[in-house]
Amino acid sequence: MKKILVTGCNGQLGRAIHGEYAQEEVEFINTDVTEGDGVYALDITDIDAVLKLVRKTCPEVIINCAAHTNVDACEKQWDAAYRINAIGPRNLSIAANEVNAKLIHVSTDYVFEGNATTPYTEFDTPNPVSAYGKTKLEGEKFVREFARKHFIFRTAWLYGEGKNFVRTMLALSEKHDEVNVVCDQQGSPTSAVELARAIRYFEPTESYGTYHATCEGDTNWAEFAEMIFAKAGKNTKVNHVTSQEYARMNPDAAGRPAYSILDNYMMRLTGNYRMADWKDALDEYMKTL
Repeated sequence: MKKILVTGCNGQLGRAIHGEYAQEEVEFINTDVTEGDGVYALDITDIDAVLKLVRKTCPEVIINCAAHTNVDACEKQWDAAYRINAIGPRNLSIAANEVNAKLIHVSTDYVFEGNATTPYTEFDTPNPVSAYGKTKLEGEKFVREFARKHFIFRTAWLYGEGKNFVRTMLALSEKHDEVNVVCDQQGSPTSAVELARAIRYFEPTESYGTYHATCEGDTNWAEFAEMIFAKAGKNTKVNHVTSQEYARMNPDAAGRPAYSILDNYMMRLTGNYRMADWKDALDEYMKTL
């Protein structure tokens, strides 16, 4: 039976991973920041703790879903963000080599500055503008340096079972007749289920490397919100605001890429794999709410 260690198992992607492997003979080694029913407490920033658990359980695959994802908080918590987003992946990479395991690491569109006019491929040079993006890029570098057998999946605008943009918009619609949403940031909303399916597809292979993994198509945050309300039958009005206007209303907000559409080039080229259109993936997700 295949043994898969999952960090951040209680997060959106961690939950989706479990769902996608539900029909397979898999023994999960679940870890998160706190111990729970069938869940090991694991601090991925502690190399000794990581090595101890990996040597004890000997997984064949390690899927790293753990990250410091609060983009605004990362600006004020650089050390914490670096430990979780960079040192953690380094530790997992070292441990993966110890037991000859595959490491699957999840990264982000925020490694790019957002000045492009065409979708970023895996071969474009990263240049992050936020602490979140910078620490995630450092994590990528450590994975490439230390993990012999690795996959890096860059995703974007992720939503799944847990706190996310879709749920936030629906909650706001219960209390407000209108909401302000940024309209000049372009990206591809991506379902955690769709990302989990891609990970499951590539995990058994030896097609190691860096992949962009977002749902097909693109939109902006305001149009995304409008689509959510339309599919939920809500009449909430979406006021389109610029990033500059949003920054004036939220002075502590971190800089975000204006254009972070990713081209899943390597997925198509290497595995002839295509992720679902973002609208179709949203349809599927909304049925679960």
